[in-house]
Amino acid sequence: QLQLVESGGGLVQPGGSLRLSCTGSGSAFRDYDIGWFRQAPGKEREGVTWIGTYGGNRRYADSVKGRFDISRDNARATVYLQMNSLQPEDTATYYCAAAPWSPAGPELRADAFDYWGHGAQVTVSS
Repeated sequence: QLQLVESGGGLVQPGGSLRLSCTGSGSAFRDYDIGWFRQAPGKEREGVTWIGTYGGNRRYADSVKGRFDISRDNARATVYLQMNSLQPEDTATYYCAAAPWSPAGPELRADAFDYWGHGAQVTVSS
């Protein structure tokens, strides 16, 4: 079993930056690929990015390419999501999720991930 907790959400102005953290406990964090998803009110959950167990493989949704960066520190059992050039359309609840390791990594589909945090609110507004 793996428990995930997000932190670092908040209110930021357009063009600003924010860093989210996802910390795992209860199981071997390094055995999991970690993804970030987001969901705005009235919208379906959207895959944002994922990172492989050792941080070598990463994938980003087109909507955040060039603006967001995912990284991980397995010694701290933490994955980070650095969000830059934030825009109002980035406003959402952001969830981290864990998928068992696979050679190709997970697709950015919610059903590929077994464990989920409870979410962190990110609001981008003037």
